[in-house]
Amino acid sequence: MKAAARLPKAIATPRDLKLHLDALVRTAPEFEAVRECAGEVPIRWLDPGFAGLVWVVMGQQISVAAARAIMTRLEEALDAVTPEQVLAAPDEVMRMAGLSRQKIATLRAISGAVQGGLDLDSLIALDAEAAVERLRDVRGIGRWTAEVYLLFALGHTDIFPAGDLALQEAARTAFGLEVRPKEKELSLRAQDWRPHRAAAARLLWAYYRVARSGRDATPV
Repeated sequence: MKAAARLPKAIATPRDLKLHLDALVRTAPEFEAVRECAGEVPIRWLDPGFAGLVWVVMGQQISVAAARAIMTRLEEALDAVTPEQVLAAPDEVMRMAGLSRQKIATLRAISGAVQGGLDLDSLIALDAEAAVERLRDVRGIGRWTAEVYLLFALGHTDIFPAGDLALQEAARTAFGLEVRPKEKELSLRAQDWRPHRAAAARLLWAYYRVARSGRDATPV
């Protein structure tokens, strides 16, 4: 427990990630072979504020490339992706950028929540489940969206998006499971990796890329 307390409180740099990966392997030795196979685990980072959360919403159920294209068009249409601009923009403008009706509603809900006092930066100080639930209070934000934002925008150290299909498949291959674990099963397994679940997620995404011959399924 003392060793964990000395670790960085957020994963924001390659050194932070290395320290948490080292701690993960000490906590869960089954990750040693996974780490050797995965090679370098890239540090991914999103805007920690409103724009980062918008980006994660863009990426729901579509590829990173498609999300990037929509985000670019949205930035061009709004000049700046801020709560004020999102609330002021007509639906037609956002539809022309490529947003579905559901995603438009979610962005408006997030914008209203931020203007109403939701402090995104403060979520890093909460434990994993409390931070996830705080985001899920906003209409349209599900668990996966909340977890990916906390992991890649705030660098939360103990987040594991067990509902992510690539993580499920990576776990199946890495640990020799007969079938791909469902979200609940993988979430329970990940309890043994606390408080380094974010490092486990990042490592499994990197492992997936190697196991699938370069196919990158990391959601950012």
